[in-house]
Amino acid sequence: MNLSIFFKPLAPELYQEISAINSFFRSIQAYTHTFPDYEQADIAIIGLSENRGNQENGGVERAANSVRQALYHLKKGSGAYKVVDLGNLNNGHSLEETYLRIKEVCETLINHQTFPILIGGNHDLDYGQYQAYESMEKLINVLSVDAMIDIDPNNADAEESSAWKHHLHKILVHDPNYLLNYSHIGYQSYLIDNSVPLLLDKFYFDTYRLGLVKQKLNAMEPVIRAADMLSFDITAIKMDDAPGNRHAQPFGLSGQEACQLCWYAGHSEKLTSAGFYEYNPDWDNERKKTASVVATMVWYLIEGYYHRTYESDFESNDFIKYIVPMPSKPAMLTFYKAKKSEKWWMEVPNPQVEAVKERQSIVPCDPSDYEMATKGELPDRWIQTHAKYL
Repeated sequence: MNLSIFFKPLAPELYQEISAINSFFRSIQAYTHTFPDYEQADIAIIGLSENRGNQENGGVERAANSVRQALYHLKKGSGAYKVVDLGNLNNGHSLEETYLRIKEVCETLINHQTFPILIGGNHDLDYGQYQAYESMEKLINVLSVDAMIDIDPNNADAEESSAWKHHLHKILVHDPNYLLNYSHIGYQSYLIDNSVPLLLDKFYFDTYRLGLVKQKLNAMEPVIRAADMLSFDITAIKMDDAPGNRHAQPFGLSGQEACQLCWYAGHSEKLTSAGFYEYNPDWDNERKKTASVVATMVWYLIEGYYHRTYESDFESNDFIKYIVPMPSKPAMLTFYKAKKSEKWWMEVPNPQVEAVKERQSIVPCDPSDYEMATKGELPDRWIQTHAKYL
């Protein structure tokens, strides 16, 4: 497929003054004159300039270029970079058409084992990102990082200018349904209706409020490791670190914590796309602090990607297998610990899958799940996962 018809080349002012040979820009192939070869790339950066999902948030259409101005000047990270920047995606004639363009581009990239990173626009654009998985004939896990939970079933058919408020509802009711799990990190209870987390809990989805995330940031690593798709709303980051957001809040993740979550995401072999939404340069400070924060988050995502260990053969000598007898059903629990990365997994029998060793029946966990099992208690993660299979 000729993806170049969907994109605009980068403006010269974004890169013409960058001369350092070890800069990020000089280490990638960007769409300046010739469209990059995305089929041979590991990662593809895509700028989004759509704002019809919240027209009151004018400015988000310039987010990608603002982030590029910070990202391009950073130094190249580890690994043999095979990164391309495809430029900015041309908007469709309607918002729905833009969703379909995002779907088509991301689907093509993922099918070529190229990891798309979407930057810019309102959070509703992750609906297009989600649709990219429709033809892949598997159930997927979606992870959102956001101070709010954008679901409003009573307003789901409202005009497109409020799409940012209810895009999660569109994902949940999308037909065909290929959503196995939805996880939400960093919501702030005083910003949402208290019925929303309860609603998601009925579907055995996972929600983690901001206080818990900040207390146990490393406990989010298994949650992130289980995801196929990451959707990151900059609203999740506190105003002091990310003022460039129309809905910026005084409390939230720090920029450093956001970068740590992005490193976890990049390092996960299961994750195949990421989107960064709701950055608005018009609300940023004079030094473009938020652009620098988002650029650094993207940098850490890529850094994590080039540190992937690709641990998947649980019967190999790369893993230690632990079998824990239980006092009641199930009779035992099986855990795996990677010798190199020291990451943990837990086996959860899936009655929908014949072979228990199927990858989707072995889920990421942490040492606390193993410790709970040794005390004769079923880990919450096991209960939640098993319930989804029924």
